[in-house]
Amino acid sequence: MKLFPDSALYQLEFDKVKLLLQEHCKTELGKTMAAELRLHTHIDFVRTALQQAHEYKQLVLLQQHFPNDYILNLKKELRLLEIQGAVLTGEQFMLIRKLTESMGSIFRFFDNDRRVTYSALYGVIERTHYEKKIVTMIDEVLDEAGQLLDNATPELAKIRMSLYRKRMELRRVFDRILGKLQKQGYLADIEESFLNGRRVVAIFAEQKRMVKGILHGESDTRKTAFLEPEETIQLNNEVFSLEREEEKEVYRILRTLTSNLAKHHDLLTGYHDILGIFDFIRAKARLALDINGNYPMLVPHAQVHLVEAYHPLLLLYNRKQGKPTIPVNMTLDKDNHILVISGPNAGGKTVTLKTVGLIQLMLQAGLLVPVHPTSQLGIFRQVMIHIGDTQSLEFELSTYSSHLKNMKHFMESANGRTLFFIDELGSGSDPNLGGAFAEVIMEELARKHAFGIVTTHYLNLKVMAGKVKGIVNAAMGFDEEKLAPLYRLIIGKPGSSYTFSIAQRIGLDQSLINRARKLVDDGHFRLDKLLNKAEQDMQKVESKEKELQKLLKENEKLKKEYELLSDKERKQHEYTLQKLQNKIREEEIQYLKDMERKLKQIVIEWKRTDDKQKVIRQAEELLFHKRSKAINEKIQKKVDNKFQEIKGEVKVGDKVKIRTNNQVGKVLELRSKAAVVQVGNIPIQVKLADLVLVQERQQVE
Repeated sequence: MKLFPDSALYQLEFDKVKLLLQEHCKTELGKTMAAELRLHTHIDFVRTALQQAHEYKQLVLLQQHFPNDYILNLKKELRLLEIQGAVLTGEQFMLIRKLTESMGSIFRFFDNDRRVTYSALYGVIERTHYEKKIVTMIDEVLDEAGQLLDNATPELAKIRMSLYRKRMELRRVFDRILGKLQKQGYLADIEESFLNGRRVVAIFAEQKRMVKGILHGESDTRKTAFLEPEETIQLNNEVFSLEREEEKEVYRILRTLTSNLAKHHDLLTGYHDILGIFDFIRAKARLALDINGNYPMLVPHAQVHLVEAYHPLLLLYNRKQGKPTIPVNMTLDKDNHILVISGPNAGGKTVTLKTVGLIQLMLQAGLLVPVHPTSQLGIFRQVMIHIGDTQSLEFELSTYSSHLKNMKHFMESANGRTLFFIDELGSGSDPNLGGAFAEVIMEELARKHAFGIVTTHYLNLKVMAGKVKGIVNAAMGFDEEKLAPLYRLIIGKPGSSYTFSIAQRIGLDQSLINRARKLVDDGHFRLDKLLNKAEQDMQKVESKEKELQKLLKENEKLKKEYELLSDKERKQHEYTLQKLQNKIREEEIQYLKDMERKLKQIVIEWKRTDDKQKVIRQAEELLFHKRSKAINEKIQKKVDNKFQEIKGEVKVGDKVKIRTNNQVGKVLELRSKAAVVQVGNIPIQVKLADLVLVQERQQVE
């Protein structure tokens, strides 16, 4: 996506959203993906990313466990596998094993049903496979703690058995020597120790010449000497030699295992990346739960139709403060693609503009957005923004010069796939001259079919919006009596700046207000007053509408009370139905009695005749075919009486029959190889192969 200026993401606070996303990431790769979040302009990429986050969010809401618990950062270990001759430690092998086991759990999670239900999540692992051999290779050599098994190789088993025997022999000899020296009174308090890898006895220094052996050292006080007895020298040598052999064999085994695992380096690297991707998807789902993010409807053309849209950062802030957040409802389409928002300062114009911009950026980054799921959003190829004071000291440009420079870029670059945002168009210059240029800019952007939002106080732009095709007015609601903004966007009419009303309410001297009115063009004053009155009238209409809604709710309550009064009649109907069901059961009992009589006759026939096959055929016909055929024909008849099957491709809005249970519903959405079908009040996901198009039969009067 093309962005103008370079600071556009920062101005729309997209960097703050990325930080929130990073906080939910646990793996190094997940954090990197969040930090380097890209904006896609291909609808398929966006749809896949949104679907993945949506499916993971559903898993969380349904409290279904997804097996990506392990947080593994194995870049070092995987890099070592690429180096010829490198040797991993037992602990590192255990990490590789845990990585492979985690992938195995993920593969087992996606059974045949879940591959359809969570098709986007399954797509992450669809092109790889689980290699159980990796775990087997490690388990053949290492135990659960990462220690080499005694039977890892026959050579190691032989060495460790010899080493065990020699150590036991050394223990017995050493214990005998200790007992002897203890009786002679030569042993110091320590008795025994290890020096230079050799087992030694601790004796009083003055007695060291009384014991044959090798002196390995003395204590700091020189009162104790550490001596290796003569009888254990050869045994110590043999133990030391066997330990060296063991180390060599262990090193050889680990080197061989490392070499064997290196053959699976690319597969293991893929596993590592997949765990990072799932961690990133989980973070997107968690962020969506924080900001009430949903999966809106994607459309292939440029469009912004927002229903109950919230600025995610403002929503989080107000939630902490215990304040309500007012949603935005608006539409930009091919007929009305530029929105001119007017109204008093601090009324929410810029916040509304930023809300739309940030939601569009989040959507094209594959993030679920805080809107109602019925919202419809398209894909834009470039976003241009002009907010606040863009005065440039470097190029010695004034605020207005910089403003015009940006507008020049807007007009030259805009097209039907452009989404632009301009805050206070024409500000920084003479109102009349600035307003004239602002009209030219607006006309040019409208001519190029660009989509965008403009905020302004200029009356000429408000008037223009009602005349130029594609431009529509909007206003931020304002309570004139309380002098308080309502932060609510009202589409279809311009808003007043409430300049004189605010001045009166704050107590400014009336003579000063009257002098100011005389200086204002009479037509402008009357228009602003008219807008003021129109807005207040609109608020009164909305108040009446709320009262009407209240009356409708009361009417609904009375309707429920009436339903309760008719409960007696309903119970009577249920009683009649029960009688009918009892009659059906009596018929079934009669049928069973008749069946019993016929079976007894078949038993008699079996004993009497020699043609057993004929009797068997009679029994099969009686027990299975007739009953099964009757039931199947009854079910099929009920469906065929109302619907008939037709040929064609399943599309959104079509009526379809589910082959597995003969239920009929309406297609709400198509997703890959499945469709969302509403059966009654419940939407369910069904394989496309299990659906057949139907239409209601015309009733003949």
